[in-house]
Amino acid sequence: MSDIVVVGAGVGGLAAALRLRAAGHRVTVLEQADAVGGKLGVIRHDGFVFDTGPSLVTMPHILRELLATAGRRTDDVLSLSRLDVAARYRFPDGTILDMPGELDRIPGALDAALGHRTGDQWCSFLARARDIWAASREPFLESPVGPGTLIRASRPSDLTTIAPWCTLRDLGRRYLHDPRLTMLLDRYATYSGSDPRAAPAALAAVPWTEQAWGSWYVDGGLGRIAEVLRDSFVELEGNLELGVAVDEIRTDASGRACGVRLGDGTVRAPDLVVANADARQVYEKLLSGPTAARVAARTRKATPSLAGFVLLLALDDPPSDVPHHQVLFAEDYDAEFDAVFGRGGPARPVHRPTVYISAPDDPAIVPGPGNASWFVLVNAPRHDPAGGMDWDETGLAESYADHILQVMADRGLDVRGSIRHRIILTPADLERRTLTPGGSIYGSSSNGARAAFLRPRNASPIPGLYLVGGSAHPGGGLPLVMLSAKIVAGLIGPA
Repeated sequence: MSDIVVVGAGVGGLAAALRLRAAGHRVTVLEQADAVGGKLGVIRHDGFVFDTGPSLVTMPHILRELLATAGRRTDDVLSLSRLDVAARYRFPDGTILDMPGELDRIPGALDAALGHRTGDQWCSFLARARDIWAASREPFLESPVGPGTLIRASRPSDLTTIAPWCTLRDLGRRYLHDPRLTMLLDRYATYSGSDPRAAPAALAAVPWTEQAWGSWYVDGGLGRIAEVLRDSFVELEGNLELGVAVDEIRTDASGRACGVRLGDGTVRAPDLVVANADARQVYEKLLSGPTAARVAARTRKATPSLAGFVLLLALDDPPSDVPHHQVLFAEDYDAEFDAVFGRGGPARPVHRPTVYISAPDDPAIVPGPGNASWFVLVNAPRHDPAGGMDWDETGLAESYADHILQVMADRGLDVRGSIRHRIILTPADLERRTLTPGGSIYGSSSNGARAAFLRPRNASPIPGLYLVGGSAHPGGGLPLVMLSAKIVAGLIGPA
């Protein structure tokens, strides 16, 4: 049995702590905020409840398996509902596509909305995406990354399927001949904070997994997941301490992690440390020494992921017939990625961005009938005052929020007359709330063929220190973060 300190109570930290405690270790979770969840945050205001992170559960079997390690049946503690319409897409030409939540209904919906044989094109692409998932799942997503990763995927047929030399955009063009289908695929690069023109073809697995297992909502909001993980951990007699900041991960003379120094100056000395903090924060701010400096330098070579600009809208008398998810595509998607990643000039707010809207029909998150809690997100450049993108610039957040509402109105969704409250969250706000450099949602992006190998490993080169969460292997998003926790627990092993 080991004494283990987990730094951070995001989903990754809670999931790792739960698995390790179930395996018999003594586990303490230290969280600097006064609530759990990290980027899976919740804001409550005047009876309205807003999820500020993920708005859907995909691959729900991963969550079910995690809770099963603690002896809990998901259906006993969470109410998951599969969406009949996964998302409503509005394309620049005004075409509307209601994407079904069930795989076998998708081809017909595409043909009806986009024209004959578009369903065949998407199905041909999904067949390749399914094969990419099958070839990449075990070596790249469910196992620690390292020198053996490529060996595990070294069968020529697997490498040909994954096509590591090919971008997601290039792969899509082999199968998708309608530009609206290309736009639909490009969107999935943003699931890892990336640019489809640079992200690897392996990300084709994302639409496959979403459409094969469906899109799910948690009644009461996705913040319930963090609450259930917290409660499950505490019921296993794990120790959770909120409002406790960790200022340093300490190492001994041999270079092994030997403890943590807290904000009040006290020191804890566990056998092992699991860091559920942004990897750059860990190696640049919490650690010192040449090994940490080398890893930090390597991490900086990866392109940071995009950030997000968020509006939380408390609405009275919202529009009717609104699906859970809507995506209002940009008129020029390439211009959006150029602005966010600083191509053709400095990084800058997108003038006509794609708008993502989550509008759950859930009485548990509103004060009464006739109300709605909407989460509105646009892709945004990270907060980088030194590089010229300062989201704290006076008046910028308010003026950009007004602009986003105008863009929504231009695309047929005008809610400006229904807003009771408006809360703005910029990338700078996310940086302050979660200690994520620049507010980059996923840490580093997947831009470039080597991105997966630049992402920090779960087993740190510093003995006794492990990394879990979206900025570490295998990446961001709820399913991958929970897989990250499973990898870490496997590396540490049972008590």
